[in-house]
Amino acid sequence: MLQIPEQLLNSLKNNFNINVNEFVAAHNEENKLTSIRINPFKKTEIDYNLRQVNWCKNGFYLKERPYFTYDPLFHAGCYYVQEAGSMFIDYVLNEIQFPKQNVNVLDACAAPGGKSTLINSYLAENSLLISNEFTKSRAEILSYNLSKWGTCNTIVTNSETNKFKKLQQFFDLVLVDAPCSGSGLFRKQHDAIEHWSEKAVTDCSIRQKEIISNLIECIKPGGYLIYSTCSYSIEENEQISKWLVTEFDFEEIKLNVPIEWGITQSELGYRFYPHLTNSEGFYICIFQKKEETIFSTSKNKKNNLCIPTNNERKLLNDFVSPNFSTFKLNHLFYFSTDKVIDFINAHSTNFYLKKAGTCIGEIKGKDLIPHHELALSNYLNSNLNKVDLELTESINYLKKENLNLSTNTKGLTLLTFKNFGIGWCKILPNRTNNYLPNEFKIIK
Repeated sequence: MLQIPEQLLNSLKNNFNINVNEFVAAHNEENKLTSIRINPFKKTEIDYNLRQVNWCKNGFYLKERPYFTYDPLFHAGCYYVQEAGSMFIDYVLNEIQFPKQNVNVLDACAAPGGKSTLINSYLAENSLLISNEFTKSRAEILSYNLSKWGTCNTIVTNSETNKFKKLQQFFDLVLVDAPCSGSGLFRKQHDAIEHWSEKAVTDCSIRQKEIISNLIECIKPGGYLIYSTCSYSIEENEQISKWLVTEFDFEEIKLNVPIEWGITQSELGYRFYPHLTNSEGFYICIFQKKEETIFSTSKNKKNNLCIPTNNERKLLNDFVSPNFSTFKLNHLFYFSTDKVIDFINAHSTNFYLKKAGTCIGEIKGKDLIPHHELALSNYLNSNLNKVDLELTESINYLKKENLNLSTNTKGLTLLTFKNFGIGWCKILPNRTNNYLPNEFKIIK
């Protein structure tokens, strides 16, 4: 039986009057919920007998947890495995009627990418999403998950949040899903209890304030700050929200949340408890920055990017839609939106960029060596060589095993499963070269 720390239980009982017995019982249930969120840009057939997550139109609870590693649609980015409580961001964006068009959004602590892909699903193509993650290894995972989503209006930065101080009044929305003590994950990750302590709660609250302080000035007047954690501790939740309202020019935004969803409205913000909601532990509070005069900031108009030659552009257009601008960084070619390119030109020297738009690949001689990210894009040229694989063939490809394809297609080919890209290969007369990067190979 899972032993939840007594200090935490006493705090929840004294501060929020929760039913401790039901709370503990929920953490010891054998059948844990698994939920996924469908990628609206890569819609697939799903079992509509699945139960929908109340607060997210693209969120569904699975009847049982499958082995996602062996599902090619998972590798193609057709859905994201995400805890249901985190999907509440979708409801927040719709409730506050946040604009979809021509806005700048920052997900400040973004890895592994669940909330970033959700926000990216909401935004229009002409908006900019910057997803930041300080830890390098986690930034790699974040980049890959955003690549699988298939859009090109995103940037991934691998920076401390204090770097964003220079972007005065730049963002219409900043999401801080803050590093926390993780008590909301106890039911799903039992070993999280081993790392929990009252000192960890205190240390996390100090770090959370530091992160928020770094980001205050980059939010536009009238813009929004969404703060969330996967912690139950009041020191990391309501006390942080109260500090933000007291010390800065922010006011809390109340939402119209149906009572039957089981979400608890707190003094400031909203709490998700496993015994009341079909989710893990989660806290969220929404703020709006008070209006003030927007000062003018100088914009860097210089172009730091290499523009492809006419011959290079012609070759690139054989692979991607000509509706986007192409550019070269180092030895690789990319395509993206004007907002992404403007940001790179103006601010790239201040940030370490892990991803910017969509990587097309490298030109060697008269040939393009396509990047794996391109195979996952939503904007591929419809005239590309394609071969749609069966399930077994797709898994063999993802394992980097030998492929014996029955096709007349030759040369560089996009391999798909149910018409969604999973990677590249080169079909030769007597063999097939598998271009799947080793880091994405199924090894189990």
